[in-house]
Amino acid sequence: MTTRVIIRTLSELCVTIGALIILLVVYLLYWTSVRADRAMDSEIDHLQDRWSTGSVTAGGARTSAAPPRYEPGASFAVMYIPRFGTGWAKPVLQGTDADTLKKGLGHYSRTARLGATGNFAVAGHRRTYGDPFKDFPALRPGDAVVLTNGTTWFTYRVDRRPYRTRPSDTGVIDPVPRASGFRRPGRYLTLTTCDPEWGHSHRLIAWAHLDATRPVAGGKPAALSG
Repeated sequence: MTTRVIIRTLSELCVTIGALIILLVVYLLYWTSVRADRAMDSEIDHLQDRWSTGSVTAGGARTSAAPPRYEPGASFAVMYIPRFGTGWAKPVLQGTDADTLKKGLGHYSRTARLGATGNFAVAGHRRTYGDPFKDFPALRPGDAVVLTNGTTWFTYRVDRRPYRTRPSDTGVIDPVPRASGFRRPGRYLTLTTCDPEWGHSHRLIAWAHLDATRPVAGGKPAALSG
């Protein structure tokens, strides 16, 4: 009788643990993504509201001659990657801490400003929190990465397939990124995410160069018109 009770208790415990694991997986795969998608949509809405209520002029120029400061944890641009789908659009925020990356993509603070000479480097989750870079390995040379800061469209072009390296390899976000193939200063973009898909042992890196710019007042760039 005692043995039966022990076996029954252990069985119930295993079922309970299994249910908790399933709930945790559901939370990681579904609920965090739902919350992250809402947060990202909210960030984009706030940006577009700000851009439409006086922070830019009708001609596409900012009312202030000085470029705006990137505030830690705040969004300042929207990124579009057609390779990831026609509806793919994510906010870019300042900083790469855990809380910031729950709301969108994060700009490495020590790297260049959007469109400026140097390396504008951005990080994003591959899985969980909206899976923004889930399809990162699908990037191919020539793919467009388009960003806007409310006044200008910046179209970057990917130069090579994603490069795999260790998290300690910080040279990938240098002004002239190590292993990128770039040999002189320019206007570059670096995208980083985790690898493998559900792990953190490595990083996937994509490099791109600034291919074209145009005022927002002139309409969307060709890369987003197809």
